Amino acid sequence: MPMGRRNFRELPINSLIPNMLTTLALCAGLTSVRFALEGRWEMSVAAILAAGVLDGLDGRMARLLKGSSKFGAELDSLSDFVSFGVAPALVLYLWTLNTGLGGLGWIIALIFTVSCGLRLARFNAMMDDDVPEWEGRYFTGIAAPAGASISLLFMVISFYADTDFFRSDILNAGWLLFMAFLMASRIPTFSIKRVRIPRKYIIAMLMVVGGLAAVMASYPWELLTVIALVYLGTIPFAIATHKRLAKEEATKEARKSENVTDLESSDAKK
Repeated sequence: MPMGRRNFRELPINSLIPNMLTTLALCAGLTSVRFALEGRWEMSVAAILAAGVLDGLDGRMARLLKGSSKFGAELDSLSDFVSFGVAPALVLYLWTLNTGLGGLGWIIALIFTVSCGLRLARFNAMMDDDVPEWEGRYFTGIAAPAGASISLLFMVISFYADTDFFRSDILNAGWLLFMAFLMASRIPTFSIKRVRIPRKYIIAMLMVVGGLAAVMASYPWELLTVIALVYLGTIPFAIATHKRLAKEEATKEARKSENVTDLESSDAKK
């Protein structure tokens, strides 16, 4: 066998780990639909959350193991679309949208799925754009995993609230449309990937994580509700800080342009 072909066909296991995680995320997203068909709603939500965790790990593992590839990027986009665009829409449709809204509920589910697809396509198209360093702290529109998880907010609340109000088809339809808008919009949201913790706060951060783990074990759905609401509460701050930084960047560019003009005028006089 030629050496070139052998090297091409044999890959180290490290380079496949990110793709394995992405495949597991895809399987988790599809499994959430199976749980929904069986009426196991809590497991359905848990599967979508698991897909979100795996989606966050595969990119980091690819960078850590230097296993990034175009194939992996395409697989990741497919997994994101299925797990965070198709699966939540189907789960909510089966849970409540099909009961009172019928065909309209299906249309709303489709709108959410299409919005997620458009958001992912825009994200991929913008990856090669040259942007200022500060721009990397923000997503354009709400991230797909966050959008999928928060779209299930009222389902999560219904797990511990002793009322059928949160299963309302009208309420969930409106919420799903709102989340579709947030994903497809150009509203800036904070990127958790770029958050850095100062060394002096690392111990405190680990203690907080341990406390959250304890709360998650006892009150998982309540904690997820709080996390979703806190995340939504950060959006106005993201908009304000993004606007301020964009204004500062525009001011810097204007000053550079003025300096160049002054130099050209000075050279012309000489």
